[in-house]
Amino acid sequence: MGLMDNLKAKFGPAKDKVSDLAQQHGGKITHGIDKAAKVVDERTKGKYSDQIQTGSGKAKGAMDRLAHKDDGTTTPPSAPPPSAPPSAP
Repeated sequence: MGLMDNLKAKFGPAKDKVSDLAQQHGGKITHGIDKAAKVVDERTKGKYSDQIQTGSGKAKGAMDRLAHKDDGTTTPPSAPPPSAPPSAP
């Protein structure tokens, strides 16, 4: 058995437990992420708002992926809407 197989065997139960906790407490986790982002944004006086918003969005996405790992309802990240073609004069 290789190193990766050993790691997967040892961390498999932990990943399942984290997934269960994410499913049970998803709302609280999301609220905490939002609250932390708001505090950091206020402390930086809005200087890094875009980066904070991006980071909190990615954290929520990761939490959602963990929470929906087993039930098959994982949705792929949505692509940004296509840009409208420039109007001809």
